[in-house]
Amino acid sequence: MSRDAIWTSDEAVQATGGQCAQKWVAQGVSIDSRTVEFNDLFIALEGPNQDGHAYVADAFKAGAAAAIVRHVPEGYEGGEPLLIVDDTQAALEGLATFARDRVSARICAVTGSVGKTGTKEALHQTLARSGNTHVSAASYNNLWGVPLSLARMPRDTMYGVFEIGMNHPGEITPLVKMVRPHVAIITTVEPAHLEYFDSIEAIADAKAEIFDGLEPAGVAILNHDNSQFDRLEKSAQASGATVISFGTRSGADVHLERVALHPNCSCVSATVLDQDATYKIGMAGEHWAMNSLAVLGAVQVLGGDIGLATMALAGMEAPAGRGQKHRVEALNGAFDLIDDSYNASPASMRAAFQVLAGATVGNTGRRIAVLGDMRELGETAGQLHADLASGLVEAKVDQVFCVGEFMAYLAAGLPASIDAVHLDTAEAAAPLVVAAVKSGDVVLVKGSLASRMKLVVDALLALQPMPRAANG
Repeated sequence: MSRDAIWTSDEAVQATGGQCAQKWVAQGVSIDSRTVEFNDLFIALEGPNQDGHAYVADAFKAGAAAAIVRHVPEGYEGGEPLLIVDDTQAALEGLATFARDRVSARICAVTGSVGKTGTKEALHQTLARSGNTHVSAASYNNLWGVPLSLARMPRDTMYGVFEIGMNHPGEITPLVKMVRPHVAIITTVEPAHLEYFDSIEAIADAKAEIFDGLEPAGVAILNHDNSQFDRLEKSAQASGATVISFGTRSGADVHLERVALHPNCSCVSATVLDQDATYKIGMAGEHWAMNSLAVLGAVQVLGGDIGLATMALAGMEAPAGRGQKHRVEALNGAFDLIDDSYNASPASMRAAFQVLAGATVGNTGRRIAVLGDMRELGETAGQLHADLASGLVEAKVDQVFCVGEFMAYLAAGLPASIDAVHLDTAEAAAPLVVAAVKSGDVVLVKGSLASRMKLVVDALLALQPMPRAANG
């Protein structure tokens, strides 16, 4: 599929303040030479471990239209267009600001301790039914991911959705000031990143930085059920925002009336700003139902069609690594795999246990949890891991593989009714999990990205036989 032009050389020079001797047109923007597509603008970012200038030649070989550089890179032969700037990160941010200024799109920014990416993807799917929607890819929510997502925004965008993350105070403010959203969503505030914060109130204050970039007459959408709601509401109102609340508590502007949880979907009845809505979500779990309230509230405020949005939710699937389900037809029998290996916190662990509890197991099947360390929890890490035991008991989990230093605390606290084993690494766990899984089982794999639980997921998926080639 052909792509429309996103950048001309003249616009890029204006946005970055750089110099370029040649004319060019780019249809995309990339900071990774391995994923450059034909006619992309490549930006040679400089970091502590990598210098993008070393890959400029590779980017041009892959078909890049031009490259933004701080200096003429080694191996450059002089034929391809270079836009020379003082600082390539600043140039990326300049492109982001220029791209945001030139569109008339309605913009939403999403942050929160858990649920950011799933909510962002749901907003993408629901708003796309009402008009051209641009969304940040994957979890591009940091100091380079947010401006890159903005720089990629097409000129004809009607709705933009951007995820903004942080693990230190002060990180959201400069990002949201580039995004300049009309709507800001905080999904929830939970004990995540406690290694860098004194309290959950401090985490709430850092999340509240998302209000710093709200457009005039902006709207803040906040979780009424969360313990930090009052604190966040005051911060939002101090910034001049109108607050819309969502949740199960009486008085929430977007109110969850009923939810029926099924193994592969959730059915919801809700009131969305005085409008009744009954819909299905193509994913299991009360956390998806809760986040759908924020999504529909945002769709309403942004001017999208609520009816079309609820239809889109029925077709939603969990993003890769965030609850994505697989049916693995292994040689010794089929089992179900829930891949939640991308990230983990105490709140998201509990939500995943509920999904596992509601899953349908075979006649002789078991519920198996393979859990890696939750990172960045500071001095409370051991206790927070041990506290997961009650959720596993309530979910009637049969077997638990605890992987990592802090998961040892969980292994020690599990009752004898649960078959538990502790392993130091995902590499050590993978073959044991593969050997243990049987027909009819449901296996949940979850952990922080640094715990490398995707190794276990890949090992389980590898049990699926390769299709045989047809004879002929």
